[in-house]
Formats: sequence, C-alpha cells, structure tokens
Amino acid sequence: MSIDALKARIPDYAKDIRLNLGTLAADPTLTPQQLAGTFIASALASRNAEVTRAITDEFGTKLSPEALAAARSAAAVMAMNNIYYRFTHMVGGEYPNLPAKLRMSVIGRPGVDKADFELWSLAVSAINGCEMCLQAHEAAVRHGGLTQEQVQTAVRIAAVVHGTAAVLDGEDALPAA
Repeated sequence: MSIDALKARIPDYAKDIRLNLGTLAADPTLTPQQLAGTFIASALASRNAEVTRAITDEFGTKLSPEALAAARSAAAVMAMNNIYYRFTHMVGGEYPNLPAKLRMSVIGRPGVDKADFELWSLAVSAINGCEMCLQAHEAAVRHGGLTQEQVQTAVRIAAVVHGTAAVLDGEDALPAA
C-alpha cells in the first residue's frame, strides 16, 4: 500500500487530513531521512495497522536499515517513556526525583544522527501527549541545530498521521453501508 492508497481511504469529511497527508509527504523542510523517519515513528505511535503498513511501504525504502530500526526504536522507547514521564510530571511529589530504572540505552546510541532520533522521539511524544518529553526532545533537537520550522513540520506530520489513523479507526468501526 502507498500514501496514495491511504489517501484514497480517507473520506471526504476528512479531506483536510487527506490533503495535509499528501502535502507533508513531500515537505522539503526536513531531510529525506528526517521526513521518512518521522512518518514511520508517527505511524507506529498511531497504533493503526493499515496506516503503519502504508507509511512503512512508502517511506521504509527511503531509509537505511539502521535508520529504519532507529525510527522504530524511537516509537518503542517513547511508548514506554511517555507513560512513565507523564506520570512523574503529573503526579509530582518525589517521583520526578526517583531514578526511572527503565532501560533506554537506544537514546544514547540510536544508530543515526542524534538530532534525527530526537526529532522522531519528539513526534511520538506529541502523539502520546507527554509534556515533559516534548520539552526535553524539543530542546535536544534545537541544540542539535534544527530550526523551529523543522520541529513544527515534525509535529504537523505526527498530527496528520494520528488524524489519519483516528479517521480510519472510526470508519472501520462503522457498519457497512
């Protein structure tokens, strides 16, 4: 499946999402690796099999095996971290001062440029709604030389991929017409 096939599945009531998906798939703000990895990490975070397959089919071949593994790793480690750090941030007290005691070595050695991995982690954190992780990863990518426009593009991709997944989940839940 391709992005075009995925877009064809989006109903007219969500045409803005369909149009944004097409536009962002060719966005020049990010490098090809950053763009492809952001799409793949966001698709995995969306938890929709059809969206994940279509986006991986479209963008997976544009990444080296190491970059594809890193995009997947960003989605995986953030699925864990976003829950833990959102808890410590929301509950407060002494929890933020306790060691996490969670293995997350991929963050230190992702196998790709650190700024790219951090950007993918940022996109996943936007989908998962972890303020603490968003702030940390935004600071890391900015420190790594990325611009506000690049950060915004990554979050726009996350938003549109998540919106696509939500629409298709809703459509699949409806009785056949």
